[in-house]
Amino acid sequence: MKSLVRRSATALAVAALATGALATTAQAAPATADGGDPTLTDVYVWATDVNLREQPNTSSNVLAVRSTYWLDAVCQKQGQTVTDPAVGTNNWWTAVMELSGSDIAWVNNLYLRGGQKIAGVPDC
Repeated sequence: MKSLVRRSATALAVAALATGALATTAQAAPATADGGDPTLTDVYVWATDVNLREQPNTSSNVLAVRSTYWLDAVCQKQGQTVTDPAVGTNNWWTAVMELSGSDIAWVNNLYLRGGQKIAGVPDC
């Protein structure tokens, strides 16, 4: 049963990736790792004013902006390289959802705890 739930969550996440945007009406859950989908890895945006984008590149639309915030990670893949003089350089991006549920958005891994490529988050 748990396997079926995980496959269903993954299928829904892939479908959301295909359609795109983060719901602007989604209410944010409290900044805690407890409220998300148990089949997904919780990730923490450690920085302030981080753009969550429609695609894994800086030229795509900004769907939301988050600061010091927990999100559910769906998967990760390489995209546009981002350089932040204060943080470093990374080309890995993670597809994320609000803990309370939302459409998919992308955030560069520079701004997530866990390093260049985040352990526990599958590749897309």
